[in-house]
Amino acid sequence: MIARRTLLTAVPAVLGLVLPVAAQGYHTRVIRMITPFTPGSPVDVAARLLAQHLGAQLGQSVIVDNRPGAGTTICMKAAAAAEPDGYTLLFQSSSLVVAPLMYRNLDYDPLKAFAPVANVVSSHWVTVVPPSLPARTVPEFIAYARAHPGTLNFGFGQGTAPQLVGEWLKLTNKLDIGSVSYRGGMQAITDMLGGTIHLNIGTASTLVPLIQEGKLRAISVWGPTRFPELPEVPTMIESGFPGLSLWFWAGLWAPAGTPAAIVDKLNAATNSALRSPEMQASMHKLGVEATIGSPQDFAAFIADEAPKWARIVADSGVKVE
Repeated sequence: MIARRTLLTAVPAVLGLVLPVAAQGYHTRVIRMITPFTPGSPVDVAARLLAQHLGAQLGQSVIVDNRPGAGTTICMKAAAAAEPDGYTLLFQSSSLVVAPLMYRNLDYDPLKAFAPVANVVSSHWVTVVPPSLPARTVPEFIAYARAHPGTLNFGFGQGTAPQLVGEWLKLTNKLDIGSVSYRGGMQAITDMLGGTIHLNIGTASTLVPLIQEGKLRAISVWGPTRFPELPEVPTMIESGFPGLSLWFWAGLWAPAGTPAAIVDKLNAATNSALRSPEMQASMHKLGVEATIGSPQDFAAFIADEAPKWARIVADSGVKVE
């Protein structure tokens, strides 16, 4: 009986060591951070910035693996199929929430295939048009598009949040505007500068420098308040769309089943990296803000975001085979 009591007392203590031991052994291999966007895109730049500082926090190498295409779904599937050991991670934007709503034949559910680690960065979406277009606000753009049906083009990265919100804007306002999809959003910007694209929605980090140089004109931001770098540009709420508030965000995920101790270790290291003065300065230059919180905070944020995007998808009618 004494031996049995001793054993029963020891079992919880041993089990309590399992998770810390899992995290303690997490230092032996290179960590691969997969991102489904093209090199140089805002999500890619944020991923590389995090990889650099996360590697310093963990004392091991973190590399970025770009796998663009198919609206980010191929990359996510590859990351979801990886061993849940913390050595393969996904750095992804709101496309993780958007993809299962848009793709009819998606054979996996990203929301179930991944464990949230950390919501890393956030910023504004910005609507831009060429300076040659006589529209300085969204209502003026809508009026111009209605007066010139079939003459304008909307450019976007295939399967992304900007595609959804742009198509939603077109449909809900009955605008006859062409839709041109690209492998990445940066290609749409290039064609807008060349004169073939007349409407684009993208991140502040990509568009603000071009706006400040006078190469593009901002007509709205999508956050709940104005963007400090563009104080004269109204929000979509101010532009006549009550309650419409959407953010650009990107975060870190691990395959479902990754030990909680490893997820927590990654979260703590990410938050430490985000608090560093060097990373704060780099993010300011990039036009994004740090989002610091727990994995549970990130999960709650996603639970709040998903219904918003579901409504946008339903209203836009965008579906991909």
